[in-house]
Amino acid sequence: MQRPDMEVKDVNILIVDDEAELRNLLARILELEGYRVFTAENGTSALKKVDQEIIHVVITDVQMPGMDGIELIEKIKKQSPTTEVICLTAYGKIADGVKAMKNGAYDYLEKDSYRTKIIPLVAKAVEKSKLQFEVAYLRKKVQGEETFGSIIGNSKAIQNAIETAKKVAPTDATVLLTGPTGAGKEVFANAIHNASQRAQQNLVTINCAALSKEILESELFGHKQGAFTGAIKDKQGLFEVANNGTIFLDEIGELELDLQAKILRVLENGTFIKLGDTKEQKVDVRIISATNRDLKEEVDEGSFREDLFFRLSMFQIELPSLNERHEDIIPLATHFLSLASVKSGKPILGMVTAYEKALLNHHWRGNIRELKNLIERSVILEDSDQLTIQTLPFNFGQSFPSGPGNPETLKAIEKQHIQKILTHTGGNRTKTAKILDIGLTTLYAKIKEYRLN
Repeated sequence: MQRPDMEVKDVNILIVDDEAELRNLLARILELEGYRVFTAENGTSALKKVDQEIIHVVITDVQMPGMDGIELIEKIKKQSPTTEVICLTAYGKIADGVKAMKNGAYDYLEKDSYRTKIIPLVAKAVEKSKLQFEVAYLRKKVQGEETFGSIIGNSKAIQNAIETAKKVAPTDATVLLTGPTGAGKEVFANAIHNASQRAQQNLVTINCAALSKEILESELFGHKQGAFTGAIKDKQGLFEVANNGTIFLDEIGELELDLQAKILRVLENGTFIKLGDTKEQKVDVRIISATNRDLKEEVDEGSFREDLFFRLSMFQIELPSLNERHEDIIPLATHFLSLASVKSGKPILGMVTAYEKALLNHHWRGNIRELKNLIERSVILEDSDQLTIQTLPFNFGQSFPSGPGNPETLKAIEKQHIQKILTHTGGNRTKTAKILDIGLTTLYAKIKEYRLN
């Protein structure tokens, strides 16, 4: 199934009517609008056409010899759920239209008013069909695997990250993904694994910041029965589970030094020892790790092993914050809207201009994760077919100053603000970047540009 990014010329309309004159007239009207139009004189011929072509909208008469329009609707919706149907009824036959809609029709139209109403009604039905098609596409997609093609963004920063990841993916080289929380590091880890030679084996993920040291060690390496209180049976560790595959160590900067030493041992000779055991176990595992910290600075401070850092960062890929890839905000929001529409079952077609403007004006401290959560919230609250600003939190989207401004003045403000945060953190660039919600590379560039201490 191809993604339904359709232009008008790609939309297929099927007109079903036993009256040739009306059938041909409707076809001409819609062809002039740019649609690709098919015709059928009865229900049987119509079903054959639906089977042969992707039909987005069917316009059918209700009263036809043989198979009537009501029966045809039922069969079309079973055969092609993404196809929308508009019924034509005789003047005053509102009951026919209501019955048609109860049986799955998008809407109905009295024949005497089709000249003025058919074009806008078809346009709305096409949008509904596109959404239904998108839903089907996304359902199929979410059942599959994340790939580099599923990473959304045309900004230079994200494209550079993708290109580097593509080059390293087929190898067994270690990869260190850096960037602020919520920037999409786990998505990249999945894409790298799925493009590797280990793609048919396990990808095991663990957040090193989510567990205590004792539990984390047991989770990573496993334990023998009786190794500690509560160890009532042998436990397989995640490195063992990931054998011949990939393990993703998220927030690796949170590891304590003794656990770092054990990770280093796996990297150097492919062995580990379970808690409570004396026997070495051999594993063949590729390690991908991620952090929002500056591990070089952690090494200088003595909280992270230098030898482990160099082994983990054979390839280091920095992911930008959402504020650094401004042009990707709306495409990402549109993607999350489609996913949320599938999840909720609500046919929301897009966002009003004011909503998009609010997204662009917001300072995204939580990055992509914050955007995804916001869209899901709006979908739940929205009552129309477009996301509106009424679904946004109070004062949302007022983070950035509006108006053209003075470039020099804005630069001066930025310089002062960065210097203020650097002073506040005692010069700690990792903490400064985290507070500013920018990548370390960006911070270093700003420090150099403004000649800051």
